[in-house]
Amino acid sequence: MDLGVRWKLHGDGRTPAPGAVVRPDERLSWPRTAGLGAQHVVAMFGASFVAPVLMGLDPNLAIMMSGVATVVFLLATRGRVPSYLGCSLSFVGVAAVIRAQGGSSATVTGAVFVVGAALFLVGLAVRRFGARIIHATMPPIVTGAVVMLIGFNLAPVTASTYWPQDQWTALLTMLFTGLAVVCLRGFWSRIAIFLGLVFGYGVSWVSDLVFGKIHSVDASGRLTDHWRLDLSGVDKADWIGLPTLHGPSFEWSAILVALPVVIALVAENAGHVKAVGEMTGDSLDDKLGTAISADGVGSMLSTAVGGPPNTTYSENIGVMAATRVYSTAAYWAAAGFALLFGVCPKFGAVVAAIPGGVLGGITVILYGMIGLLGAQIWLNAWVDLRNPLNLVPAAAGIIIGVGNVSMKFTDTFSLSGIALGTIVVITGYHALRAFAPAHLKTQHPLLDEGTSSYDDAKS
Repeated sequence: MDLGVRWKLHGDGRTPAPGAVVRPDERLSWPRTAGLGAQHVVAMFGASFVAPVLMGLDPNLAIMMSGVATVVFLLATRGRVPSYLGCSLSFVGVAAVIRAQGGSSATVTGAVFVVGAALFLVGLAVRRFGARIIHATMPPIVTGAVVMLIGFNLAPVTASTYWPQDQWTALLTMLFTGLAVVCLRGFWSRIAIFLGLVFGYGVSWVSDLVFGKIHSVDASGRLTDHWRLDLSGVDKADWIGLPTLHGPSFEWSAILVALPVVIALVAENAGHVKAVGEMTGDSLDDKLGTAISADGVGSMLSTAVGGPPNTTYSENIGVMAATRVYSTAAYWAAAGFALLFGVCPKFGAVVAAIPGGVLGGITVILYGMIGLLGAQIWLNAWVDLRNPLNLVPAAAGIIIGVGNVSMKFTDTFSLSGIALGTIVVITGYHALRAFAPAHLKTQHPLLDEGTSSYDDAKS
């Protein structure tokens, strides 16, 4: 059985010829491959470290399990889809909602485990029936609206939790990160979030030296005098040790909040497979279902031991585009580095010590970008918001999701925010479509012609 773990040496193994690309089944020399793997780890640093911190989970375990999930993905796709599976930011909002309802870390990971299982089943369905099932159930207006409400639902978290801890550091971090995203080029622009974290770390350290303690709310919400950057946990942490594991706990209320993220993950995976196929020049349409299922399995493995879910990372696509090296050997190297980082508790303590003000500046941009990815889905699919069939369910669902509108059905069961907004968008769209006149029903598919050709190949 070909598992995609054999690579031909590209040229002399040093530098690709001008205009040439290193294909997924090729590699450069092992030292250069290891260097590229390290570069991929750095590229996913920012988001992969921020996500578990925002979700209240162990960053060491998150990095370790991202390496495991990447290995699973590479084996499942037989080395044809070069990709790194980092911690998914799509779940940050649902984690905040679950914790606000009194849920523990086990409740968060239990809900997300179910999402991973659902994603696995969606992948199997895509393999069996083709991408047409995505087109039918989740047209772009639905997908874009759900992604948008997931991102914008996070705004109160930044406004009430992170920003007030140190508003000036938050402002400076936001400005620096914005400049880094816009002004830097190539690889550096791909790690702008990471650079913003480093900058904010430095600002907090200098502010503590110059101004002393700050009088503001701390991470627990208490108004007190505290250091902006508290590194006491770093001193106590060991250099080598396994991260803390815990099992998932399943609660229906939490699961219903988390399930809508499946839609965002399907869209992310579809876009990733299509982008990699275009860059490598290979049609990867037949791997779409496998990629979605592999992502689901990776998330299930991670959340089963207390880690966050994972997803394909656009940051690493940027690294491939810049280097023109698509070798899956580099991703195996990246997974190896992630596993090593995972067994260094001191490294995780450094990540966990990120000041609240720094997270405030980062999340202002990050959460907004997540929400606007929904708008990008609409733009790419030419969604017509003048069409009331599109406008009405999207408008209602987004306001419910962003405003955290709640509906109470019994004393023990209610729906609100992301879950209720998603239900309104999906059921509202399909119900209205059943009664709408024919001229309102013309829609562009979620996936473009390159991916939907998978359907043609199977028919």
